[in-house]
Amino acid sequence: MERLQKVIANSGYTSRRKAEELIKSGKVKINGETITTLGVKVSNGDLIEIDGEKIEKEEKKEYYLLNKPRGVISSVSDEKNRKTVTSLIDTDARIYPIGRLDYDTTGLILLTNDGELANFLMHPKNNVEKTYVAKIEGILSPSEFYTIKKGIVVNGRKVIPTHIKTRKTDLEKNTQIVEISIVEGRNHIVKKIFEAMHHDVIKLKRESYAFLTLGSLKSGEYRELSVKEVKKLYNLK
Repeated sequence: MERLQKVIANSGYTSRRKAEELIKSGKVKINGETITTLGVKVSNGDLIEIDGEKIEKEEKKEYYLLNKPRGVISSVSDEKNRKTVTSLIDTDARIYPIGRLDYDTTGLILLTNDGELANFLMHPKNNVEKTYVAKIEGILSPSEFYTIKKGIVVNGRKVIPTHIKTRKTDLEKNTQIVEISIVEGRNHIVKKIFEAMHHDVIKLKRESYAFLTLGSLKSGEYRELSVKEVKKLYNLK
């Protein structure tokens, strides 16, 4: 017997967190009975349906690292028919992105059908580090840089970067390129950090996720993670 949300996630349908939302919203049935509470356990013989669609048994796990281009949605589908990150991966598995990058943000994003790993990597308490490179308008003053480094309050909660440094300052164009590492996962968090200091982000790229980097991958290219890399991600626990 396993928890319903874990079985759904392991099937590749969606992440465990999203599976919990589907259960609470009454979209999941076990043997024809609608389930709305978490913690229910199911066996191999139980029929699980989401919005009338039968959930198949666990499929082979797949793991991909994509260099996301600008103008691509970090989602499985889009009501406006915009290009999604999953459409860039050649696979029949029902993969989905681990977390998200904004429409205009580029760089490293992971995709998988492994709900357990996705749930672990996205959970705030696990402090998985991500490194971004931001091109900002204006130049950070020493006091602004120090404020960000020591921690800045964004939407009522303090964000403390694990690392920050300036890469390049263009006095003529009044722009600066800043490298910043955080363990936060809130939407638009990097942009909000700089906006709190009155510096708009012109370009933003994620260069690393935990120990994983883009390497030689060009924009729009991807690769499968090795068995060793997947084990290393699990060992972050």
